[in-house]
Amino acid sequence: MTSQRRVLFLFLDGVGLGDDDPAVNPLAVDAYPTLAALLAGRRPVAATGRLSTAHAELIPTDACLGVAGRPQSATGQAAILTGINAAQRLGEHFGPRPDARVRTILDEGSIFHRLTLAGRSAYFCNAYPQGYFDAVQRGRRLLSAVPYAATVAGQELLTYADLCAGRALSADFTGEGWRGELGYTDAPVYTPQEAGRVLWQLSQPHDFVFFEVWMTDVLGHARNRDGAVAFLARFDGFLAGLLAVADLTQTLIIVASDHGNVEDCRHGKHTTNPALTLLLGADRQRYAAQIVDLTSFAPVITAFLGAPAPGT
Repeated sequence: MTSQRRVLFLFLDGVGLGDDDPAVNPLAVDAYPTLAALLAGRRPVAATGRLSTAHAELIPTDACLGVAGRPQSATGQAAILTGINAAQRLGEHFGPRPDARVRTILDEGSIFHRLTLAGRSAYFCNAYPQGYFDAVQRGRRLLSAVPYAATVAGQELLTYADLCAGRALSADFTGEGWRGELGYTDAPVYTPQEAGRVLWQLSQPHDFVFFEVWMTDVLGHARNRDGAVAFLARFDGFLAGLLAVADLTQTLIIVASDHGNVEDCRHGKHTTNPALTLLLGADRQRYAAQIVDLTSFAPVITAFLGAPAPGT
């Protein structure tokens, strides 16, 4: 019996490929054994460029999309989710959260919606606390691009109950923030490696799973280089746990971002650096050749899963 082909999309907000300078770029610090092994000892920095190793493809990915200015989250994430150059259509980079123009682009057909129509199971696996839903209900918070696209495709956003049942993950990987910052004293807490294994288990019923990590962008805006090193080390452990159990013969793992930020902790602003992309697992070399900019991901995902391509 052939195992199921599956795409896992690990989205790290605000991570670009910057200078090979550990004083300002947390990705230039030698603190990530999993990434080091995947990249044959090379660092995920601009000077490395495109890199193909025995285990991974590193792809500097254009986040500017032919539009002047610093890339922003709403248009960048819309481009990732739809394959449409949202910034070019709007004539500007826009964010952080989608306005009516960006929501119209997402309504045209995000990867969640297209896969659902094609009979595939697409799943956004982040859990949200009750305070988030309350703020949305009161009009004090707008959905960002990823949860908006998932809900348009018919998925209800996941809750604390889903987190406790192992159907969802916390954006900090371990769940410690749910206890220490949100007051959910019974929230499950994992090591980063355990969280990686949980992601693999919850992915089993699905063809496509999207996991959003936003803390990298927050740390970049705060110019918190040391905090970013610690958080990326947590991600490194998470990735190790996932890779230890994933079926890499049938699974394509995409680690990608929407724009640069945290790779330059000198100024706290988005950058025009190429965004980070890593491909791991099945057919990675074949699909790495097709990734140029943020609009490249949706066609790669549909092709890997044998679903109709964007626009068809």
